[in-house]
Amino acid sequence: MSNRDHVNIAPAEGKLGVLIPGIGAVSTTFMAGVEAVKRGIGQPVGSLTQLSTIRLGKRTDNKSPYIKDFVPLAGLDDLVFGGWDIYEDTAYDAAMKAQVLETSLLEKVREPLQAIKPMKAVFEQEYVKRINGPNVKKEGTKFDKAQALIQDIRDFQKANKVSRSVMIWCGSTEVFHRPSEVHQTLASLEEGMKKNHPEIAPSQIYAYAALMSGIPFANGAPNLTHDIPALLDLSRDRNLPVCGKDFKTGQTFMKTLIAPGLKARMLGMSGWFSTNILGNRDGEVLDDPGSFKSKEETKLSVLDTILQPQLYPMLYKDLFHAVRINYYPPRGDAKEGWDNIDIFGWLGYPMQIKIDFLCRDSILAAPLVLDLVLFLDLAQRAGMRGIQEWLSFYFKAPMHAPGLYPEHDIFIQLMKLKNTLRWMRGEDLITHLGLEYYD
Repeated sequence: MSNRDHVNIAPAEGKLGVLIPGIGAVSTTFMAGVEAVKRGIGQPVGSLTQLSTIRLGKRTDNKSPYIKDFVPLAGLDDLVFGGWDIYEDTAYDAAMKAQVLETSLLEKVREPLQAIKPMKAVFEQEYVKRINGPNVKKEGTKFDKAQALIQDIRDFQKANKVSRSVMIWCGSTEVFHRPSEVHQTLASLEEGMKKNHPEIAPSQIYAYAALMSGIPFANGAPNLTHDIPALLDLSRDRNLPVCGKDFKTGQTFMKTLIAPGLKARMLGMSGWFSTNILGNRDGEVLDDPGSFKSKEETKLSVLDTILQPQLYPMLYKDLFHAVRINYYPPRGDAKEGWDNIDIFGWLGYPMQIKIDFLCRDSILAAPLVLDLVLFLDLAQRAGMRGIQEWLSFYFKAPMHAPGLYPEHDIFIQLMKLKNTLRWMRGEDLITHLGLEYYD
């Protein structure tokens, strides 16, 4: 079967603009990392697009090319970075303040990082209560600010001679809010922006600007953002792929690894208590109850979906699941997540699992940003539009079609991702049935 039978993928020609709202710890770790990899002074550990292989055909065929050799991804040399932030620091200064990467490494990539100066951000104190900065757009209505972002995008594309762009939200977690009337249609959203409707968040203005500019959009935070009818309809109407939300990095990554294993063996669970300490800007923002509520919703939803208590009431119906995040400045970006899991086995006898994950938030997030940028660009060149559920692998709260439940099991997510790549290239999907080896 030839690729033409499936998907016609346009070649990855020219520069790919990577537009990032939020030039903080995650985005500067990502940008500095890409520059380091390009110079041969670091390895892209954690990135599927750079390091993972994909099996084609039978196990006996021994065909496992790298993903980057199997699908036509943009090369790292073709990436051009830009973005917005409420602080005026260049990407180099922001990376120094974030203190994720060693100064000796940052010095080697100082020149390209210093050239990245954040554009003025769209910001509202009501949505992010704990931080404030001077580099913000003050003039006009929310609609005017959206038009200003669209102009920023045009200026960036022209100045950097990019042929395609992707936008990925790496900004702070906004306060929790649910879809309302103003989010239902494009007309109501635009009218709401013109009237400064309080239910329209800054991240929604960015997503609107991206989609109106013909740019795919990914959301790395738990904000509502583009998970609303108006913007999902717009992404389909404009043939643009979108995905989100909330990068799956530390503690939730552990949950999506361990919970499927316990459920696979039909072991019961009576409680899962999670707590975190972190001291970066994310921790400071999440110290606000409204922003924490957004994060808590995505963190809590994972276990319920994986364990399916409605199908297995004896094992999981009475599960007590709690999540805490504590702001602790001495830790900086080196987060620590503690988990206590109370499980039970044969005849109901109790057991416990304890996990202490000393992780580096931005080190885990940076390769996810790279993969999402490259895969979203691939999806657009392949003519895919709307929610890209095959990218659920990267998110705590994967977006999904109405009426579907999200798939949280990381192993099913990886199977879905790789099968989508096989489908794109007209290769046989792999079911792992394996009976043909024993006939």
